[in-house]
Amino acid sequence: MDLLKFNQTRIFASHTLLWIGVWFFFVYFFSYNSTNSLYVTWFSSILLPLTMLTTYTTAYYLVPKYLLQQRYLLFSLYAIYVLIFTAFLATVTMIGSFIFLSNLRVAETPPMSRNLIFIMILIYLVVGLVSFVHILKHNFNMLTQNKALENKILDTQLHIKQQELHYLKKQIHPHFLFNTLNTIYGFALRQSRQTPDIILKLSNLLDYILYQVQEKEVSLEDELKHIEEYLSLEEIRFQDTLEVSVTKKYNNPAITIPPMLFLPFVENAFKHGAILDGKLQILIDLKADDHELCFKIKNTFLNALPSETPQGIGLPNIQKRLDLLFGKNYTLEVDTQDSWYSVELNLKLNA
Repeated sequence: MDLLKFNQTRIFASHTLLWIGVWFFFVYFFSYNSTNSLYVTWFSSILLPLTMLTTYTTAYYLVPKYLLQQRYLLFSLYAIYVLIFTAFLATVTMIGSFIFLSNLRVAETPPMSRNLIFIMILIYLVVGLVSFVHILKHNFNMLTQNKALENKILDTQLHIKQQELHYLKKQIHPHFLFNTLNTIYGFALRQSRQTPDIILKLSNLLDYILYQVQEKEVSLEDELKHIEEYLSLEEIRFQDTLEVSVTKKYNNPAITIPPMLFLPFVENAFKHGAILDGKLQILIDLKADDHELCFKIKNTFLNALPSETPQGIGLPNIQKRLDLLFGKNYTLEVDTQDSWYSVELNLKLNA
């Protein structure tokens, strides 16, 4: 309430100062070639309410209701009406002042007060100035509102994007845990001595998933370290029927990427890979510099019809996540050839 009163007081004070300035403006011009200060003072004072009426009608009614609404024909029509009405009242003011202020003595009246065109020019100088300021204020307020609305839309889009990314991450976790827990279950049934080691490796991976994966980005080294732990878990499960080759080449250990970016591809390779000639072969190759990253993974699989090409439930989610994270700054290529299923991901870093 106090702020409202302050704004009202500020507006009232600014308008009061405006019209005081306009009154002095009129006095200055009508005093030209005249020494009749009493006539000039009264004539300026009588002309001031007419100027206020014309100004407020134009700036606060015609401009917002017609001009700013792009109703130009109606604005022009009503503006002409206001002009005619103002000219009529200005003429009445001239005649009345001539009769009552100078007692019909023409020589005592200021020359400028007898010129209707000059009076109309003065009035519409004020009207034009106030209308211009009002339009500028309106445009500034519209820009401010549009900017605020744009920021709100961007914040909403960002929130939706973060929620969708979080949802996609949650879809990845159960798939990974399902595969790993199956491995532990199998070794526990056999009462294998490797079971504690598997549980320890799983614990490290769970720590990565539950805590570090909540970060926006992780180091490339950390991501590769946990992929290697995952591979070691699968090597325990597959024993001699698994052959994995990992090649990595990057010159900057400070490179960062979104967490769990490559692990779903590795999971997919094990889930849909096939043992051919006694082995499941998986080849992983990673190259990265400060600007680009290339991740390739290949695995052996049984030849199938094109419609039966292994995709995995995770691949569509991976593509959605890549779209959200990188937009058009990535390419993902999937290919099957000669019993090999390959995926190649190319990223533009810091794009």
